[in-house]
Amino acid sequence: MADHANMRLGRKAIKTDSRTLMMANYLKPTMPPPPPSADWTKGITSWGMMLNDTLGCCTIAGAAHAVQVWSANTGTEITVPDPTILSYYEQWDGYVQGQANTDNGGVELDVLNAWQKNGFADRKLLAFADPKPSNLLEIRQSIHMFGGVYIGIALPNTAQKQDVWDVVKNGGADAKAGSWGGHCVFVPKYDEHGFTCITWGAPKTMTLAFWKKYCDEAHVLLSEVWLTEKGCPAGFNQDQLQADLKAIK
Repeated sequence: MADHANMRLGRKAIKTDSRTLMMANYLKPTMPPPPPSADWTKGITSWGMMLNDTLGCCTIAGAAHAVQVWSANTGTEITVPDPTILSYYEQWDGYVQGQANTDNGGVELDVLNAWQKNGFADRKLLAFADPKPSNLLEIRQSIHMFGGVYIGIALPNTAQKQDVWDVVKNGGADAKAGSWGGHCVFVPKYDEHGFTCITWGAPKTMTLAFWKKYCDEAHVLLSEVWLTEKGCPAGFNQDQLQADLKAIK
């Protein structure tokens, strides 16, 4: 049985911004439905803990796992080294080494805005757009087209010792959303039964029921390398997205 009780989380409360692009606005009505499954994890054998066993740096670890997936599927796999993870946790989430009271995690929106503005580990983020976490069609379409989604989960205590994350019926207070805390992960895989994220150095599968109950934040990251190598997905209105980006002040 899995035992994640001593692992760290680190996703702070959700921050919203009326200027955030919504994924639904760029999915054309003529777009074909996503395939029954998609898996961008193939060939990656070592994911890296990304310091998330000792620090609440999941917002940075999630970004690093996105880079890992994109690079493995467009060329040579890149694993962001721990000193780089630490550096961005300090820059973007305010951590100060040796001061435990500053190890408070981060806000996904803040991390993504900083990434879009400044780059992360030599990887440019052209934009990000939000699918609705409850709209599984949008979520699957996003993973299929762009290699994954960067999400937030309000983890329950019951998730600490589950091999597959699932809803525990009659779990009481321990099954309550957020009773363990908020967590950020990158999700590069799905099938008809659920979704697979990368966390604490390994893939972790969650059921559809778990996703529907506990996933409360989702962002599609538009990587410059991904779009350059893969091209714009059929049915995705990149021209409109670029126009909307320019209009944001």
